[in-house]
Amino acid sequence: MAVTKIEHVGIMASNLEASIAFYTNVVGLDYLETLTHTNGVIRLAFLSFPGRRETEIELIEGYDGPVTPEGKVHHVAFSVDDIEEEYRRIRTLGVSGVDEGITELPNGSRYFFFKGPDGESIEFFQSTRGGQSQ
Repeated sequence: MAVTKIEHVGIMASNLEASIAFYTNVVGLDYLETLTHTNGVIRLAFLSFPGRRETEIELIEGYDGPVTPEGKVHHVAFSVDDIEEEYRRIRTLGVSGVDEGITELPNGSRYFFFKGPDGESIEFFQSTRGGQSQ
């Protein structure tokens, strides 16, 4: 099969700098670079996991097409090592839309959602499937 991995996930951003700060300070990603698209209007910022670039997040500012508040993707899930520690940390940061608690699936995997700076849904997920996210 030719498809081998997710390269990146694009997330719409109304303020690129605010979104970069959110994804670095709250989510814990590393900022890689910002560039202006060839159309001269759209700006793109790329972030990755600390020390790893297998999958990146692409923040997109300046797109003027219709998009729902959550974007065209329902959510982006990030694997975490300790869901309870991350839940406590996120709740202390004043992040909006944090779930009232951690949800446990029948297989024992656990997760919670919160909102990014543009209302996008973000999930922190601790899997019982050997570190894989849903």
